[in-house]
Amino acid sequence: MDIWNDSLNNMELTAFHYFLGFTALFMLIYNTIEVGRNDAANIVNAVFGAKVLDAKRAILLAGLAVIVGAVAASPVMETARKGIFDPSSLGNLQSAINVYLAVYVTNTVLLYSFSAFGMPVSTTACLVFALLGGGFAVGGMDAIDWQKSSQVILGIICSILASGFLGYMVQRLFRYFIQGDCRSDASVQRHGAWISGLLITGLIYFMIMKGLKNVAFVKVIKASFFAKLGTPVALLCLWGLFTLVIGVAMVAWKQRLKTYLFASLAILGMISTAIAFGQNDLANCASPGLAILMILKHGTLATQVDVAWWMLFGCGILLFLGMSTKTARRVTEAGVRAGSQGGNVRLYAPKWCLSLANCLVAKEASTAPQSEAKDSLDEGFHFDALRAAVITSVTGSVIAVASGLGLPVSTTYVSFAAVISTGWADRIFHTGDAVVKMGRTIWVVFCWFFSAFIAALATAIMLHIISFAWWGILLALGVNLAIRQIMQRRSDVHEQRVNG
Repeated sequence: MDIWNDSLNNMELTAFHYFLGFTALFMLIYNTIEVGRNDAANIVNAVFGAKVLDAKRAILLAGLAVIVGAVAASPVMETARKGIFDPSSLGNLQSAINVYLAVYVTNTVLLYSFSAFGMPVSTTACLVFALLGGGFAVGGMDAIDWQKSSQVILGIICSILASGFLGYMVQRLFRYFIQGDCRSDASVQRHGAWISGLLITGLIYFMIMKGLKNVAFVKVIKASFFAKLGTPVALLCLWGLFTLVIGVAMVAWKQRLKTYLFASLAILGMISTAIAFGQNDLANCASPGLAILMILKHGTLATQVDVAWWMLFGCGILLFLGMSTKTARRVTEAGVRAGSQGGNVRLYAPKWCLSLANCLVAKEASTAPQSEAKDSLDEGFHFDALRAAVITSVTGSVIAVASGLGLPVSTTYVSFAAVISTGWADRIFHTGDAVVKMGRTIWVVFCWFFSAFIAALATAIMLHIISFAWWGILLALGVNLAIRQIMQRRSDVHEQRVNG
C-alpha cells in the first residue's frame, strides 16, 4: 500500500498501475453496455408499445440517435456527477481510484441484475448514490456536498411527480377531443393540427434546451429567438406556426397525413429523447473510468476531463450494443406491459405489491368499461399512436424544464412515469389485469429507491475489498462476475415462468 501511494505521487508507473488502467478501460466498456441495456432501452417504450415501429427498427433508429447525441456531447465531462462528490477531499490518489473502481464494480452488476429481470432503474441515480456511498465511506461527511445531494434527491422526486401529473392531464385533455380512435378522420381533421402543433412545440423546446444545447447553431437560436421574445411568447409563436403548417398540410395530403400524423410525432419524440440521452447521460457510463485514466496519466485529481470525439463515438456504439441485447428487450416489454391498455398482461410483482395494489385499484375494476382507446387497438398493441406521442412529448418537456432549472433528472424515471400516468388517464387500472399492472408499478417504484440504497451500501463494501490492491481488485471483479452469472440463470428461469 505504501508503494502504491509513493509511486502515484512521484508518477512512477508500475505494472500495478497498468493493471489499473486496463481494469478501468474494461469496466468503462462493461458499464456503458449496461447503461444501454437498461436506461437507454426505455427510449423505445412509446413507439414499441404502439407498434409504430417494430422492435428491431425502433432500436436501430433510437440507437443511431443515441450515437449522434454521444458525438454531440460536451467534450468536457464531469468525473464527480452532479457535484455531490469532492474527490480532492479524500486526501490521496489511491482513495480516489478506489472509489471510482468500487462504483464501477457495483453499478455494472447492479444494472445487469435489474435489466435481466426487466426492471427499469436509473443509471443517474445509481451512479450518484454509489459516489455518495463511496465518498462517505472514505472521506466521511467532508467528502459529500450535502446541499447538492439534497437537490439531486429532490430533483428526482419532483421529476417523477411532474411527469406523472403532466402525462395524466395532457392525455385526458387530448383523449377528450380525439376520443377512442386517433385514426378517426373526423376527430383528427378537427383537432389534429393544434394537438400536433403543441406536441411538436414541446419537442422543439426539449431539443433546444436539452438535446442539442452544445451545438453552435442551437445556441444562436436560443440567443436570437428565445432570449429576445422570452420563453412563453416564443413557445406560443411556435405553437401557432406549427398548427398552421400542419393544418395546411392536412388539407393538401388529407388521408395519408391523418393516418400517420401521431405515429410520426411518436417517432420524432423518440429520436429527440435518444439524442438528448446520448449527449447528457454519457457521463454516467464513462466518468469513473476516465477519472482513473486521468489520474494515472497526470497524477492529479480532476472534477472534469477532456474527451476526444472518437471516444464519445465509441461510447455511443457501446450504448447501441447494450440496447440491442435480449435483456434490454425485457426491460422494454415489461415497462410497456405495465402501462398496457390491453386486458390481460404477463407481469411479475411480489405478493405484498399485489396486496397493496388490491387496496388501490377500484373494486369495480373487473366490471368497469374498457379503457377509452381499447376498442380501437389492433391485436398485440398496448396503446395507440396518440398516447405514444404524448409519452415522448411529456418525457422530453419535463426533462427540458428541469434542465433549464438546473435540476438533475432521470430519463428512466420520467419515461416510466409518463407511460403509467398516460395509461391511468386511459383507465388502464379499471379493466383486465388492473391489479397486476398496479402491483408491477409499485414494485418498479420501490426498486428505484431500493437500487439507490444498494448502490451506496454495496459501493462502501466493495471499497474496503478493493483497498487490498491486487487481490482486492481481483476479488471484487470475481464477485461481480459471479453475481452476474447467478442473476443470468435466475432471470432466465423467472422469464420462462412468467412468460411461458
